[in-house]
Amino acid sequence: MKKHYQALLVAVSMAAVSSQALAAADSASSDTHVSVAADTLPAGQMEIIAALPEPGPSGIAVTEGGRVFLTFPRHATDHDKPSLGELRDGKIIAWPDENITRETSLPVTQRLVSPHGLTLDTKGRLWLIDDGKVAGHPIEPGAAKIVGFDVKTGKEIANIPLHAPAMLPDSHMNDLRVDLTHGKAGTVYIADSSFGTSPGLVIVDIATGKQRRVLTHHPSVLAEPGFEAVLEGRVRRYDPHHPGFPIGGIDSITLSNDSKTLYYSPLTSRRLYSLPTALLADSAATDDKLASAVTDLGEKVMTDGLATDAWNRIYLTAGEHDSIMRRSPDGQIDVIARDPRIIWPDGIFATRTHVYYVLGQWNRLPGFNDGHNLRKPPYLIARTPITPP
Repeated sequence: MKKHYQALLVAVSMAAVSSQALAAADSASSDTHVSVAADTLPAGQMEIIAALPEPGPSGIAVTEGGRVFLTFPRHATDHDKPSLGELRDGKIIAWPDENITRETSLPVTQRLVSPHGLTLDTKGRLWLIDDGKVAGHPIEPGAAKIVGFDVKTGKEIANIPLHAPAMLPDSHMNDLRVDLTHGKAGTVYIADSSFGTSPGLVIVDIATGKQRRVLTHHPSVLAEPGFEAVLEGRVRRYDPHHPGFPIGGIDSITLSNDSKTLYYSPLTSRRLYSLPTALLADSAATDDKLASAVTDLGEKVMTDGLATDAWNRIYLTAGEHDSIMRRSPDGQIDVIARDPRIIWPDGIFATRTHVYYVLGQWNRLPGFNDGHNLRKPPYLIARTPITPP
């Protein structure tokens, strides 16, 4: 008993748990032989900045002034609420207005059907990827698009519909990053995780709207056969035809601070890859040339979102561990927040002082649980403080 108690105290200390968690573990140890894994104990600081009712949010972006924007896609569950909003005093306000964020008489090319990924460029402008999908319906032509906004005025600065052959019938335009160092007006990199089994990386020139699809058959963008995930204590095995958890190809995506490197990972994978943006933005670069330039950066955790901070550290949503983790440039991965409320973290965004994240509960959707909706509002928006290295 004494040796077990000492081992427990060491695990608790290493996980930096609260005094309440320590007391609970101490009490349990005094009565029975209890084995406590370090990665089940709370760690770090998690501040809840909002608790939202339906619909569930996905993407998040936070301006230097602290304005928080969120997307509310319709591809999993259709809803009549705004699809893009700003968080004000704990509530969502349609942004830039009600007309383009709801199902109105506007054509799908002019309104936000199902925005998913959200980001800011280096000029502080807001960009989103609209996957164009409404649950139970095919994607209408022109519904999937890239849209950019001036945050100060709410004025639309770009609207680029996605089309074949860059877009496929089963495309799920999931997330995006905007690189202003290549192209006359910049270049957009889109992770198409696919609603089916055909993921790929899509590259769009903002000035011309020219778009192309690359690495469609490369292992770095594909779901890993035989992949297994442990979610809320249950082992879920990858089955593209009968999925038991959110699955897909290239999904997580982020840029280095200087926009020279794109980092990415399939959703159904634990590996991190990178490519030089100078090559990606070169329309003459063939798939073979791109494939030869892919760098496998090794194993991480399964992620649905990546974000880069001011010091080139990459933040990882770690749904299997109820955690937010951080990868340093040397490859070291650390836990910065662990909490049982971190259920399938999705969108993530880093400022100079905090990393913000959306707790989407996507693994609890009916389609993954024999038709039973296990999601439990409210949906939490949280943040964890960060400091320079």
